[in-house]
Amino acid sequence: MNIISIQNNIGLPKYKQIILSIEKAIEEEKLVKGDRLPSVNKVCLAFSLSRDTVLLGYDELKKRGIIYAIPGKGYYVKSVEITIKQKIFLLFDELNIFKEDIYNSFLNSIGKNVQVDIFFHHFNSQVFQKLINDSNGNYTKYILMPTNLKDIVASIKTLPVGDVIILDQTNPDLKIYPAIYQNHQKDIFEGLQRGKERLRKYKKLILIFPGFREPLGMKLGFEDFCAEYNFESEVIAEFTNREITAGDLYIIPNDRDLVRVIENARDKNLKLGSDFGIISYNETPLKKIAASGITTISTHFEAMGKILAEMVLKGKKEQIENKSSLIMRNSL
Repeated sequence: MNIISIQNNIGLPKYKQIILSIEKAIEEEKLVKGDRLPSVNKVCLAFSLSRDTVLLGYDELKKRGIIYAIPGKGYYVKSVEITIKQKIFLLFDELNIFKEDIYNSFLNSIGKNVQVDIFFHHFNSQVFQKLINDSNGNYTKYILMPTNLKDIVASIKTLPVGDVIILDQTNPDLKIYPAIYQNHQKDIFEGLQRGKERLRKYKKLILIFPGFREPLGMKLGFEDFCAEYNFESEVIAEFTNREITAGDLYIIPNDRDLVRVIENARDKNLKLGSDFGIISYNETPLKKIAASGITTISTHFEAMGKILAEMVLKGKKEQIENKSSLIMRNSL
């Protein structure tokens, strides 16, 4: 018990005094990896504390990865890296250049005393739920990218409500959680609206929307725009077995379909930006130069990472809509 020191009337919560005591004991090598901590009951009796107070201190250390619990046996030192003040569980849908931009921006902004463990659910609800269940109680923050997965809200609600941040897509079932998200319906509507005068030279607007990974809001925003401004339009699931017609304008969320459309136009000797048009979704460096420049509607992924880091560091509880832009190039 000599590793824990509790004082009254010093203005520091007693659960934090427990944390500081254990950190100091590790720093002074009075505790080393594998050592057992005093039991919750012993600490309660020694300092006349409630179980909740002691558990709050131990749980905070557990979330940071400094200690771990063996049911029925007690708490043990797991790591002596006490400089880690936050341990973050980051769950993305998949790895692509956009997620890499968010991740790198987040890491650059979050600081040195934070450990970030990244996972991927690959649009699989069962994988999502298992990763949540396996990580529960082991992190100080859970940053989750739920995309459009079904039947996952119950799993998210098993996590401490104050430790969860929703990223990229949110929905009414998740409104209790802070979020940094894209408003896909608004983004595509306003993006097309900004390019409306150039769109008038095309006969038909065609959205390629497979609907598996793509947010439904993207399709709704496209349909809203075409209805409001009286554009002839079509939504197709894939470009396979289709021929481009002069006067078509394609809005393309998926880069594989972008390549297929450009290849098909090249085979037919159609000139991009005059015979037909393209608006791609999500900005990448390659789109600045590919086919003399591809117009994009894109959120600001680096800004998303910076805002996310600020939310973690400052404990913000807001729902923040990330900004989007139409980046005009020769393909329109």
